[in-house]
Amino acid sequence: MKCRHCGQPLHLPLIDLGSAPPSNAYLSPEALVRPEKWFPLRVMVCHHCWLVQTEDFAQADELFSADYAYFSSYATSWLAHAQRYVEQMRTRFGLGQHSMVVEIAANDGYLLQYVKAAGIPCYGVEPTASTAAAARQLGLEIVGDFFGVALAKQLQADGRAADLIVANNVLAHVPDINDFVAGFTTLLKPQGVATFEFPHLLSLLQHTQFDTIYHEHFSYLSLTALQAVFTAAGLQVFDVETLTTHGGSLRLFVQRRDSGVHAVTPQLAATLAAEQQAGLADESGYQALQVAADKVKNDFMAFLIEAKRAGKRVMAYGAAAKGNTLLNYAGVRPDLLSAVVDRNPAKQGRYMPGSRIPIVTEDDLRQQRPDYVVLLPWNLRDELTVQLDYIREWGGCFVTAVPELEIR
Repeated sequence: MKCRHCGQPLHLPLIDLGSAPPSNAYLSPEALVRPEKWFPLRVMVCHHCWLVQTEDFAQADELFSADYAYFSSYATSWLAHAQRYVEQMRTRFGLGQHSMVVEIAANDGYLLQYVKAAGIPCYGVEPTASTAAAARQLGLEIVGDFFGVALAKQLQADGRAADLIVANNVLAHVPDINDFVAGFTTLLKPQGVATFEFPHLLSLLQHTQFDTIYHEHFSYLSLTALQAVFTAAGLQVFDVETLTTHGGSLRLFVQRRDSGVHAVTPQLAATLAAEQQAGLADESGYQALQVAADKVKNDFMAFLIEAKRAGKRVMAYGAAAKGNTLLNYAGVRPDLLSAVVDRNPAKQGRYMPGSRIPIVTEDDLRQQRPDYVVLLPWNLRDELTVQLDYIREWGGCFVTAVPELEIR
């Protein structure tokens, strides 16, 4: 395999998680009698440009199907994050009724609804039919296609260039990162700005967040690697913010190199220095993840086995993609974890891919009164422990497995 950005051969491994089905390929009851597609789940590091990337086995159309079940609006903390972002960008860049905001991977309209409410013209690009339909129900205009240079040229030719392009948690999902990023250069107005949010590779490595690795994530991103990607596309990073979302993320502010007007902030150099100090620009930074991930897996399985021996009931909350990585790497099945609760109706009544654990409603949680509730989306632990605090009434405890086993 060659690097998706620079084309150099890949020789440096980061982690091998065995094999798994696509993490968002939730199963219907009818699908339980059919085999699933499993793909190797291995991650490599480019020693030339330092882009970390999953080996190619599955095509994008196998991962992002028409019934794609990830809907952003079911996390209230994420909605609040999106609302704050819109107000910050409106103020910082003077956006108003004569501006145009475009969101790439608009999902179910979780963010653009606030842009529209602010009176700012906007539209989204979203290739998955299920989430796009939900966004259109909010009165939002959605272009149902994958984004890249070809679509950007078409939109630009139609007079739909952007003052602000939003790209939240999508950059890791694109197989052709060069074509995707080059599309922003085409669609941005001369002095327009694009922002990219993504889980920071540094957090993944430092906090053993290996469960954020799954086939839908083609890349695992650092500022060090993205500097080269953006420069090759004719773009310039001029500012960076560190966020707490998804266990530690970066928000990059990007402009066209040929016409951008924003000065580069000191935060850029500071972030690059932190990455270099952590070894992200040499092989040393990538050597400890496999051992740390194996410890998480083994500790989690030991907890589940001991709970079963003690006659305790264990359920989980949050049918998140990261949970599927953990469950499938550890080999968890319904005998150890009876069900996963989720608020999303699109997932309820279905089954977790690979582990085939049933996905149920919160009513089931109240009825079954488990001794332990495993919070699979550990990044939402604070929100979920408040939402589910009623499990304390019967002596229930919360469990998180990443970055280390914790029972509280």
